[in-house]
Amino acid sequence: MISIYVMSFIIPLILTIGLVPVNIRLSNKLGMIDQPDERRIHKKPIALAGGLSFAIPIVLMELSLAIIMPEYRNRLLEMAIGGSLIGLLGYLDDKRGFTARYKLVFQILLVSVMYIAGYRMNLLTNPFGSEIRLGIFSFPFTVLWYLAVINAFNLIDGLDGLAAGIAAIVSGVILTVGIINHDPFVSLLSLILMAGCLGFLNYNFYPARIFMGDTGALFLGFNIASICISGVGQFKGITTMTLLIPIATLALPLIETFNTIFRRMKDNQHIFKADKEHIHHKLLELGYSQKTIALALYFITFLFGLIAIGFSFSNKRLFLLILIVMVFILFILINLLYSKEFKK
Repeated sequence: MISIYVMSFIIPLILTIGLVPVNIRLSNKLGMIDQPDERRIHKKPIALAGGLSFAIPIVLMELSLAIIMPEYRNRLLEMAIGGSLIGLLGYLDDKRGFTARYKLVFQILLVSVMYIAGYRMNLLTNPFGSEIRLGIFSFPFTVLWYLAVINAFNLIDGLDGLAAGIAAIVSGVILTVGIINHDPFVSLLSLILMAGCLGFLNYNFYPARIFMGDTGALFLGFNIASICISGVGQFKGITTMTLLIPIATLALPLIETFNTIFRRMKDNQHIFKADKEHIHHKLLELGYSQKTIALALYFITFLFGLIAIGFSFSNKRLFLLILIVMVFILFILINLLYSKEFKK
């Protein structure tokens, strides 16, 4: 089994590192270039759709595991097919540009298929009592979970290396919890995803030579959302223990997502309208470098990840209290960046 873990890390890591230069040349040849403008922070044209560099190795690794691990064959095939479809949507969006409504409809349809396949939220663990069964609310909660995580990664993908780095940390946390709970499916998928992200970061960290685009952001969000709820219902997995683990780990991108939606609704703007009002943009306005901001947000994600792991070892109520306090502090700090008084 150890050899499978080693293979699941080394192969996608090497393939991703090797594919990025090919991806850069292909993007330049096809004209898939992210041109600088007033909304973007880069100053020169950068190759786009870099998500292909890690999506392809990850899907290939999942298909390979489906062959050598027949007990997980169907679930691995479902992940590979779902990841391929969301990656295709992202690629076509990078190439042609789809409306937010079109992408939302496609995501809901794909989530519906995953729900039927068993990737669903059937219960919520209550640290203060018995579990809460969702019943007829299982489907809407599942859709909300997928949309929140997918679009969270899409929103934070505005700074060199930010989305890939956070995804690598989140994958590492889920990997750790999966190992603790003896769940090879969750552990292996998390390990494969982390390997792809680390390989891509070699080219995507500041100064980036390629961007992941919607191809990569949607793919990462979809895979992390799927892995986190793969244990609910008919399978034993990390979220059967508590959904607080993935929520805690994803606290930063989720808070940023809901804060963005609330801010745009308050300003009577379309919630999917792109702007330069995200946390990393605000920190750039304060004079911090891209590298410093990325490392700081990595560290915050890592701290939330430690809290998530803590749910597996100790008093869940204690770690829930710590999580609530940290979320409150982070929410205040983020909103402070948007305040007029702070800008003065």
